[in-house]
This record gives sequence, C-alpha cells and structure tokens, in this order.
Amino acid sequence: MEQQAAHQFPVDSEIVEIKQDTTGNINKTYVVTLADAERFILQRINKTVFTQPELVMRNIRTFSEHVARKLAVAPLDKGRRWETPKVIAAQDGRDFWLDPEGEYWRALSFIPRSRSYNTPQNEVHAYEVGFGLGAFHNLISDLPAEQLADTLPGFHIAPGYLAHFDKIAASHKTEITSEVRYGLDFVEARRGLASVLEDAKAAGRLPLRPIHGDPKINNVMMDTTTGQAISIIDLDTVKPGLVHYDIGDGLRSACNPLGEETKNFDAVRFEPELAKAILSGYLEQAHHFLTPADYEYLFDSLRLIAFELGLRFFTDHLAGDVYFLADHRGHNLERALVQFALCKSIEDQESTIRKIIADAL
Repeated sequence: MEQQAAHQFPVDSEIVEIKQDTTGNINKTYVVTLADAERFILQRINKTVFTQPELVMRNIRTFSEHVARKLAVAPLDKGRRWETPKVIAAQDGRDFWLDPEGEYWRALSFIPRSRSYNTPQNEVHAYEVGFGLGAFHNLISDLPAEQLADTLPGFHIAPGYLAHFDKIAASHKTEITSEVRYGLDFVEARRGLASVLEDAKAAGRLPLRPIHGDPKINNVMMDTTTGQAISIIDLDTVKPGLVHYDIGDGLRSACNPLGEETKNFDAVRFEPELAKAILSGYLEQAHHFLTPADYEYLFDSLRLIAFELGLRFFTDHLAGDVYFLADHRGHNLERALVQFALCKSIEDQESTIRKIIADAL
C-alpha cells in the first residue's frame, strides 16, 4: 500500500525507492527517494493511538505555519539554521490521503543534511539538545494554546495512567515473574508522585502552553556539518500541555547514556553533567517566557516523566503490548525497567540535580 500512497502526493520527479524506517514506536514510516535525489517522509498514522488524524494534521499545520511566520521576521540568533517539517498536501488538496481500507497517510518534507542520535554523544551535543527544545518552545510561546486541538486527551496525565495501570494490573492473570514483581512494588511506592504537576496546574501555578509532547533525544535533529540543533521532528503530539512534560522528557531521554533499549538495567544512570549542559542550552532560549513557578517544578517534572514512561511501558506489557510496538514479548517490560532504574537514579541524586537547576537560573 505504501507504493500507492506515495503516488498520492505531488512530486517533481519519479519515485525510485521507498524504504521503511523502523526507529519509531507508533506510526509506520517510510523514506521516499526521488529521481532528482530529493526525499520526503511518508507515514501511515496509527489510528489506534491518534483517533482523530484530521486534528493531528491541523495541529501540525497550525504549528508549522506559526513558526514559519516568526522565523521570516526574526531568524534565530547568530544565523542559526532552523527547519520545521512541512506538510505536503495530497493531490486532492487535503493534508492526508485516505486509502481504501480507511487508513490515513501523510507526507512531510525531509530535512536535508541532518541526523539524530539515540544517546548523547558528549556535553556539546547535550547543550544542543537543550537549545533545540528551548528554541522550539520559544518559537511557539506566543501561539495561543486554544488554537491547538487536544488530540491525545490524558496524554502525560500521570494520575490517569496510574488508574489505567491499576485496572490492567488487577486483571493480570499470567505468572508474576521477579521482574514484574519489582515493577509492581516500584509503582506502589511512588503513587504519591503521580499528581504533582496536575496539582500545580489545578492550583493555577503552571499554565497550559503549546508543547511538543515527545521531545526525546532522537527527535532533535542535528546539522551534519555544524553539529547544531536545527529541528524537532515527530509533531503528532503537538498540543496544549505543560512545558514541564517536554522539559522532563528531554532531560530524561538525553541524560541516560545507555538509551531506552538497553538490557543492562543495573548500569542505567542519570548523568548530572549532561543535565547541566541541556539546561544551559534550553534556558538560553526559554528564559524569555518561564516564570518562577516554572523553575520550581523542574526537578519534579524530571522525576515524574521517567516514572510515567516506565509506568506506561509496564502497563502495556501487562496488557499484552497493545500500544507500543514491541520486537518481542517482554520488550515493553525491559523498557519499563530502564525507566524505573533511571527514576531511581534521579531520586538518588536529587540534591545534586536541584543544585544544577538553581545554578542555571
């Protein structure tokens, strides 16, 4: 079907190759190469996760057009390159093509001379990851959150994930292994953590803003020549939310040198020096809009997001791998144990991390 889908989007030359990219966990992604060596991204949107694909595409277009207008007036400092994936309209003018089976396909521009990494290469790279997220937030800080649809109700709402976990865990019938028992005990000991950001939002201390929703390290694209951050991709989760979800997720993913897929759980460690570099890059851009209350919840967001993602992976394992794509049975349990180990490392270094945050202000 990808062959038929690729030809639904107008291009300037013949399609010569369609190659699947297997790095994502949600959508099915292909890189389409044309005879003139140009490329574009073709994706089949996962309707199980994104139940309203039209709204997802509307959000992406709203976001990308807003950023384009801002950069046209005020480019990034020091002539930095910044690119946003552009929506390529289908031949019928819509932002997607609906195939005969009711699946949604979309095409996005390919960002040339760029690459991403699954783990931080060094502190300079970590700084650029932070700068990229800060630039992203700064560019959309004046986009009214109400202009974006909430395409994933409950996304990053940890109390909701905890309630879902309780339901799934109560119906779990298979043998409880030592790894599953560890996960159950880990979650039970941290129930009180789940509501920290939502309580602050309810109290009016943290406002809703446009967020990326999934700014993990391999979504931050680097210029292959300069090594500078030039884009953040995978915009499906752009929606109203708390910037702390993004900050916590960015730090969580970039300060774990072993990455999310390691099986060496005992060696997983949150690296404070990488966090220091990331926050330095982030705050260079984000200090324009962050409030004192925003700074107050930075550590909480970091600890919570590691716990939350571990909880989601763990719940999906117990449910039978119905949300995250898994290479094998037990894959999501392995991913959960990595995040739980990272959460524990963050807790063990709380005083160090809080000092880094204070020094970065």
